[in-house]
Amino acid sequence: MAANQSPPAGGTILVTGANGGLGSSVASQVVAGKVFDGTYHGLFLVRDAAKAAALNAILASATRRGGNNTVVSVDLSSLASVRAGAAQIKQLVDAGKIPPLRAMVLAAGYREVSKQTFTEDGFDATFQNNYLGEFLLVLLLLGSMDREKGRVVIVSGMNHDTEDPRNEIEGAFKDPKYKTLFHSAESLAKGTFCSFTDDPSPMSGQRRYGAAHLCEVMFMVELHTRLTSQPSALSNIKVVSYDPGAMPTQITRDDPSFMTRVVAMQFILPLLAPVLTWLWPNGYLRSKAKAARDTLFAAGVSAGGFGGAYGDGQGGVNLNGSLVWPVSKEAKDEAKRAELWRESVKWCGIKEGDTVLENWQ
Repeated sequence: MAANQSPPAGGTILVTGANGGLGSSVASQVVAGKVFDGTYHGLFLVRDAAKAAALNAILASATRRGGNNTVVSVDLSSLASVRAGAAQIKQLVDAGKIPPLRAMVLAAGYREVSKQTFTEDGFDATFQNNYLGEFLLVLLLLGSMDREKGRVVIVSGMNHDTEDPRNEIEGAFKDPKYKTLFHSAESLAKGTFCSFTDDPSPMSGQRRYGAAHLCEVMFMVELHTRLTSQPSALSNIKVVSYDPGAMPTQITRDDPSFMTRVVAMQFILPLLAPVLTWLWPNGYLRSKAKAARDTLFAAGVSAGGFGGAYGDGQGGVNLNGSLVWPVSKEAKDEAKRAELWRESVKWCGIKEGDTVLENWQ
């Protein structure tokens, strides 16, 4: 912020994946939306700021006045990069250069269906990009949050729940042996669950993607429980998971089907999404604009989209668009959540002093 400029009164909105489909739409509303004019400081996390074409175009064309934006390069596939980015953000907040985090919107998404890759840290790329990197980021930055109004929004999806009838469209969980996603934290982290070697069809990637989303919802439930289970200075921070529905984005860029990757995502769905959103606001297919509005609604910083019923701002809930939606049976399993948390702490190398969360172990 300029020396003569007051900090935005609403605080900072952090958005991961700010160069992606949903993330860039959220960023656009934060920096250019009339309702946010000068209210919030935008803090946008991307893999490489120099190559974030979509975000840079949004920032270049923004008409907003009264508040600056900050872009930080954070590669969620690298735990070292997450730690470095979190340290930079913490330093900015501690020095008063940006306001405390009013909301963390974890909008980054990563999906592989034509291959399976692994990170330099040794984890399945889908698992680390969608879940583990953001688990570490949140724990490191809890101390930088607004402790009265702070909100963490974990973007997940319908495929975290194999029993959700909306998943029948793709059929990844039709076979009864795939109704359970979490057999062990190790199998998800190391990519042995539905590995591409065992099943080279696109469905194996869809199942790993669903399993990563399950981990995100389990993280939401567990973090909410830990924040509220004992008197804490952090107990007012709310945590929710959020399903934006299917949107026309580049998430299918490695899909082997030309019809899916190009024809559907680049031509058909962009035309259908606004119409279907108007008819069924929280239906299977939604526009990116509606999803972005609902994301910020979930973050407690806007009035949200239309057709919703979530308005009391409670934490520990899963949202389907602007509706409260049940979490899966697996996400309710306390033993599985405890295992995932315990192993995630170990994999991320979290130690005393890394996080202000009291019961982090």
